[in-house]
Amino acid sequence: MDLIQQIEQELGKKHLPAVHVGDTVEVHYQIREGEKERIQLFVGTIISIKGRGIRRTATVRRIVQGEGVERVFPIHSPRVKDVVVTRRGDVRRAKLYYLRDRVGKKTRVKELLGEKVRRDRDAEKARRAAVAAEEAATPEEGAE
Repeated sequence: MDLIQQIEQELGKKHLPAVHVGDTVEVHYQIREGEKERIQLFVGTIISIKGRGIRRTATVRRIVQGEGVERVFPIHSPRVKDVVVTRRGDVRRAKLYYLRDRVGKKTRVKELLGEKVRRDRDAEKARRAAVAAEEAATPEEGAE
């Protein structure tokens, strides 16, 4: 195995969220303000996913007070605590940059319904159970 791939495998997250372009997601992002840390939610639509491996990023867009706000989240970052899919989007493009030019109801993405959503939801539940089991099996650092 290549040295770079080995480092990426060690540093990257073991379980990635099953997200796709067009999905409406809640990104739980850790914010540090002085000495305090807190989790902040960024709720929006994924308009693009770029990169692969540890360099994978997702661009999330939302409208705040009539103004479009986009943020690029590195999926493998330790500051990204969780990505929860609230709605599956049914889109036919890999990048939804055309949403930048739209205002109001025109920015809505059609919802994906049916068997595929059910399959994705079951896979997400299994992933969350595996992560919880892995965290429970790992001894606490301060518990020694």
